Amino acid sequence: MDLDVVFLGTSGSAPTAQRATSATLIRRGGERLLVDCGEGTQRQLLRSDVGLVDLEHVFLTHFHADHYLGLPGMLKTYALRGRDVPLTIYGPAGLGDLYASLRRVFGNLTYPVETVELAPGDVLRRNDYEIRAFAVDHGAQAVGYALAEEERPGRFDVETADDLGVPAGRERGALQRGDPVTLPSGETVTPDQVLGPARPGRTVVLTGDTAAAASVVDAATGADVLVHEATFCADERERARETQHSTAAEAALAAQAAGVRLLALTHISSRYFGGEAAEEARQVFPDTVVPRDFDVIEIPFPERGPPVLVPKGGRKGRMPEPAPTP
Repeated sequence: MDLDVVFLGTSGSAPTAQRATSATLIRRGGERLLVDCGEGTQRQLLRSDVGLVDLEHVFLTHFHADHYLGLPGMLKTYALRGRDVPLTIYGPAGLGDLYASLRRVFGNLTYPVETVELAPGDVLRRNDYEIRAFAVDHGAQAVGYALAEEERPGRFDVETADDLGVPAGRERGALQRGDPVTLPSGETVTPDQVLGPARPGRTVVLTGDTAAAASVVDAATGADVLVHEATFCADERERARETQHSTAAEAALAAQAAGVRLLALTHISSRYFGGEAAEEARQVFPDTVVPRDFDVIEIPFPERGPPVLVPKGGRKGRMPEPAPTP
């Protein structure tokens, strides 16, 4: 199953000519999960190869304007199109009050909207993955999110199955699903006889805004991709502390401590172009990228290779191009 992250807005606090405010889309198979919805997110979706699809799940990390100002316009556009598909918005404590206030902006909708408030430690369980809310250091009403897939069955040993007399077809399918089968001879074959060790699923972690925090390291331990804010570089370390943001080096230290496979820096202040953050972080954690708007990180299963940054991979009508240095 395909899993990737589309960066729709990578700027910190205010949009620039090159970067929109915070919005990140996780695509997993046919699912689309939007994390934060900064100003202009619906236009960014329209400019991307995603399009303004009827999103069913939106996750807000906190309630600073650059993370939710795009929500009223997007909800209204859906209504103007006559949408009837339900939408669920998730966020930390206070989400219900925020939504009630925004109703004055977008008015009545043609579809039901549910708000779900999440606290650190809450888990949303899906069929074969879960979404975990975790604590960050950006005020009381702020959380990060981790999408973590379940382990997958080990590889099926065809040769062993042949030796045991397991016929091709539904019996082998049952074993791969973890169910024992009884052969015509009366012998029972169990999954552990024909399956190798369980294979890990994938994990992608998004911090939203945060200062350096041990809770981020805990949530990201062993993750394939950590999307961590890096509003400032080391020259503005004091400003980062005052505003509960991170420097690029602090994000890199978190990635190093968590043992992630790839660090993606986002929420870049307009005072930087991105190269400065990349250079600072790579001195600590070499496997660092600084995505721009419409870049994509593809996340294959671990045995198929590492996560890969695809420049402009989410841009509508893009042409293939070599990967530049972020």
